[in-house]
Formats: sequence, structure tokens, C-alpha cells
Amino acid sequence: MNIFDIIGPVMVGPSSSHTAGAVKIGYVSRKLLGEDVKKAEILLHGSFLATGKGHGTQFALVAGLLGMQTDDIRIPESFELAKKCGMEFSFGEINLKNYHPNSVQLNLTGVDGRYLEIIGESVGGSIINIASIDGLSANFSGDNPTLIVHNQDQPGHVAEVTSMLSHKSVNIASMQLYRANRGGDAVMILECDQEIPEESIKWLMKLEGVNKVTYYSLK
Repeated sequence: MNIFDIIGPVMVGPSSSHTAGAVKIGYVSRKLLGEDVKKAEILLHGSFLATGKGHGTQFALVAGLLGMQTDDIRIPESFELAKKCGMEFSFGEINLKNYHPNSVQLNLTGVDGRYLEIIGESVGGSIINIASIDGLSANFSGDNPTLIVHNQDQPGHVAEVTSMLSHKSVNIASMQLYRANRGGDAVMILECDQEIPEESIKWLMKLEGVNKVTYYSLK
């Protein structure tokens, strides 16, 4: 336990889960997209849908998508700032079965055309979980540099990725593997202790059987 578990995060309120957590979900999702957001379809689930309006959840999500942190005093002005930046956004509702009550699905399109679908959960105290990326299970917090590799479920891909990280002296803090079915689409989620060099990310993108590489950096 650290001091933030006792007194909570530094944030613009009123709620660590519905406001600060929502900002962080938006912020991490924008970083995962890897470019400025041109269009965002924001689908609210559970408590985010039922009580989020009173907690400023909608403003918080848009603020995060603009790159704001949880203590940014401009969070309540995020709608106006998004419109000035040319970012389109809309809100809807969704029933996400088996997800945390404080959840949202973000369908994001970047300024250069990249598309990303994220399901994020705010589990309390501004702690979040990125639960799904492009329809595949994920589960990471956004507290560490994180590498997400979408690949075909074939032998050798895990070894290629871990060998590259070892060669670059990047330590793996945690690693998760998921697949839709045997021989089908698979994903690796690697939370690391160090940042991964950009040239290594580009190298991974060129590997046969790798469909997509997404990197979340703390920089």
C-alpha cells in the first residue's frame, strides 16, 4: 500500500472512479491510437451510463482523449476544446456483459486514419484496466510501458518478441497471451520496466504473421 491508496490520486473531481479513472482511460486510449483523435464514438456502460453525467464522466473521457491528465483544470471545458481542435465525438450506450460497471467502449479514428476499439474499466481510486483491444482480451493498467502484438497463432512469435526485448535490455514485468481460437488471431500483452526503442517496434511490424503492433509509452 502507498500513500495514494489512502488519500487518493491528485485529480480534478468529483470522483476518482467516474472522473479521474475516465480521464485515464481516455488518455491511455489516445496513446495506444498513436495519433491525435479525429473522431470518437463513446459508448457508456453500467454506472458510467447511469450516474456518469453527474460525475463529469463524459467531460473526463473527452479530456483524456485530448491528452489531458487527471489533474488538468481544463477537464470541465473539454467539449469546447475538442471542437476547437476539430475532434468529433458522440455518446451512446452499450451493454458490455461481464465487464466492470464503470466501463466504456471507445471507437477511435485518428487523424491519419488509424482505427482502434478499446474497452476500458475504471475499478476505483483512478485505477483502470484496459480490458479489450480490437475485440481481443487485454488487461493492463497503463502504469508501465506496454507492448501489444496482434499476430497469427503460430509457433515462434512469442520467442521472437521476447528475444528482441532481451537484446534491447528491456525487462518484462508481466506477460499475457490470448487467442481467439487455435491457429487464429492471437495477442501478446507485455508490460515492461523500460521503454522499447522505436526501431524495435518497426522491426516487429515487419515480421511475417504479425498483423498489428500497438505500443503504449509513458513518454
